[in-house]
Amino acid sequence: MNWIDNKGLFLLSNNSNFAFGFYTTSDVTLFLLAVIHFGSSKVVWTANRDSLVKNSDNIVFDNNGNIYLESGQRVIWSTNTTGKGATALELQNSGNLVLLGSDRDILWQSFSHPTDTLLSGQDFLEGMRLVSNPSSNNLSYHLKIESGDMLLYVNFPTPQPYWSIGNEARRTVNKVGGDVSSASLVSNSWRFFDQRKGLLWQFIFSSNSDSNVTWAAVLGTDGVISFYNLQSTESTSPEQTKIPQNECSTPESCGSYYVCYGDNRCQCPSVLSSRNCAPGFTSPCNDSKTPMQLVDVGDKLDYFALGFVSPFSKSDLDGCKNACLQNCSCVVLFFETSSRNCYLFDQLGSLKQSDQNSAGFVSYIKVSGNGDPGGDSGGKGGGGGGGQKNTQIVIIIVVVTVVVIAGLLYLGFRYHKKKKMLPQIPDDMSEEDNFLENLTGMPLRFSYKDLEDATNNFVVKLGQGGFGSVYKGKLKDGTEIAVKKLEGIGQETSERAHFPTYALKMAEEKKLKEILDPNIKIVEEDESVYTAIQVALWCIQEDMYLRPSMSRVVQMLEGICAVPEPPTSSQMGSRLYSSFFKSISEDGTTTSGHGTTSSGLSDYNSNAYLSAVRLSGPR
Repeated sequence: MNWIDNKGLFLLSNNSNFAFGFYTTSDVTLFLLAVIHFGSSKVVWTANRDSLVKNSDNIVFDNNGNIYLESGQRVIWSTNTTGKGATALELQNSGNLVLLGSDRDILWQSFSHPTDTLLSGQDFLEGMRLVSNPSSNNLSYHLKIESGDMLLYVNFPTPQPYWSIGNEARRTVNKVGGDVSSASLVSNSWRFFDQRKGLLWQFIFSSNSDSNVTWAAVLGTDGVISFYNLQSTESTSPEQTKIPQNECSTPESCGSYYVCYGDNRCQCPSVLSSRNCAPGFTSPCNDSKTPMQLVDVGDKLDYFALGFVSPFSKSDLDGCKNACLQNCSCVVLFFETSSRNCYLFDQLGSLKQSDQNSAGFVSYIKVSGNGDPGGDSGGKGGGGGGGQKNTQIVIIIVVVTVVVIAGLLYLGFRYHKKKKMLPQIPDDMSEEDNFLENLTGMPLRFSYKDLEDATNNFVVKLGQGGFGSVYKGKLKDGTEIAVKKLEGIGQETSERAHFPTYALKMAEEKKLKEILDPNIKIVEEDESVYTAIQVALWCIQEDMYLRPSMSRVVQMLEGICAVPEPPTSSQMGSRLYSSFFKSISEDGTTTSGHGTTSSGLSDYNSNAYLSAVRLSGPR
């Protein structure tokens, strides 16, 4: 390619208005790879403004058609055109740096990758960004087209908009309706087009309509777009060329948390004056252990982003304040009384005084709870002075305490009520239940609810005994059952039901052979039958405290322990005993499986023995 060496600028446009090459920065050892307007020495495009290079670094146009800037072994900028057949790098008279293919088609161009400057004839399209150099506070700004409008943003962690062409009062409307798709500097105006290149709006920034003038729109470090005539040493009048026009409408018109009053005057809100106009924390989320509070900064203030963002929610003021307090990233809230719109922001720039015709927003700033919150600030909803804030805290604590106590009492009441409705199980049931659960061949055990469902809530009564009534029921598989529901002694705190799989416990004055299944062959010498009858007689004692536990019943049936003679004080026991038990042992003496005679029955019926026998009761 053809190039000249002119203080590092090695490529000129044909009209000599622009040059491309290395440009010396304030540090003479570091360089920008840039496009320069020759007459004004303004940098209009840079490849590496965030990564400056030294004089030992290189720009390379390799054999594969890619151009890149190399610093040491690191590539810090590239056209990314490898394999696309690039043949020439050219700087056009418009200031556009282009990489051309063999048929002169543009493979890459600087106009598609703007930095902080737009030039006449340069199309600014949706998807592009114009980004300022960082300010002294390391804050930058960007311009972009989105949602049919063109907006300026401050690059906070969550970017905040502060200007849009759609809200610009100085624009000229050429077509009502339509979305902005592109913008271009043409003559003395900035023109905005829809997708079909139809002209929507114009922003006329100069009275100089000379079509030969090269204009530049520059996004400065202060967040303001200025328009420059590159052929002149002076820009046009400030009132026509500044976007936005109002000096208090930019995020850094004053410092963060300060109020801009429009006459070059910045003032700290009184509630923050004792805190050096700072909230007392670096980040509320990082300082989560530090208590936070909201202080009222007034209801005649405005904020640059409020006209461009959607509200966080609609609520009352207390709801808005609670939303900010519960969101650790919220540092400021604005509440509009008329619309009930609540706005939350995670970073705050400069505030500004409301327009005289506007009621403004109610504003609260989150501050550290340590120290004086800045004095009384009007008492809006308890967000102001320290005394009022302490009162609010006490009220909140009292209310929360009352609610918690009421909740605990309610839960206790529900638990007690539910417990009364359930069948109670004695404390001594645990060991016995565990014992029975581990036995094989045991009959089914049913819950009170199962029996209640089976009997349709104990509707059909079959009869009544000493300790309760017997009801007719049916299982889910159709099996008909009889259920005895205990009532009377001891039932004031416990109501339980016993479900037998068959009824014994109903013959009177019958012989042994008439009780047993006639198909069963009885061997008189087999004492297990007599043992079972003795155990049964123990289990039907009217005095429930004389009945053995089920674990003891199993031990007696298996011969693990001796079976004492049942007492005959029970009317039912006496009848059964006299009618058939004595017929088995005519001499009145019964021998257990372990050779224990009835002479030992008095030991089993003694108080010492009975106190050691846990009651079975119905199971």
